[in-house]
Amino acid sequence: MAQRTHKASGDFELTMDELRVVTRYVVRHAEDVLPVFERAVPRDPRPRLAIEAALAFVEGARRTAAQRVASLDAHRAAGAAPTEAARLAARCAGDAASAAYLHPLARATQVGHLLRACASVARIGELEAGGDPEVAEALLERARQRATPVLVDVLRRYPPAEGGSSRVARLMRTLDHSLREAADAPSEDPGGGGAS
Repeated sequence: MAQRTHKASGDFELTMDELRVVTRYVVRHAEDVLPVFERAVPRDPRPRLAIEAALAFVEGARRTAAQRVASLDAHRAAGAAPTEAARLAARCAGDAASAAYLHPLARATQVGHLLRACASVARIGELEAGGDPEVAEALLERARQRATPVLVDVLRRYPPAEGGSSRVARLMRTLDHSLREAADAPSEDPGGGGAS
């Protein structure tokens, strides 16, 4: 398959297939909260257009300026949104479009391109539930369940998330740690001496 031979190089390599897996993961989370933004700002199409640009890449289109421009536009929409939840929802859409351009640089800041949207979804859920942290934890668990082995493999090429005192940053670090911890856990031996 030709796409597998195209790689982004830096401190390591990322294939286009891997970038599509990452982008698909971020898109799924952005789609979950797009209605939060659209209820708050019904006439602003920028976050939806960012998700559509991301989906075009996921479905096989080449990366183009469309993803970059749509990402910037969605982040501008976030800046103009009236509530924290709406701002975070628009930012998720921007993150989805920019995920196609995840850099293969071993820097902890890159983890945000993989996991910030997931953490933002958890924060939005928490806000909509009156600040209930159990809602955020349930949404992080859903993000863990959605993470494919390929996504986790890409994540582990980067140093762990660090810094930031915001609630989203803390949620992102929690998700990052749990995905890495699960990947490091020894798997059960299906052919071992367990009971049948």
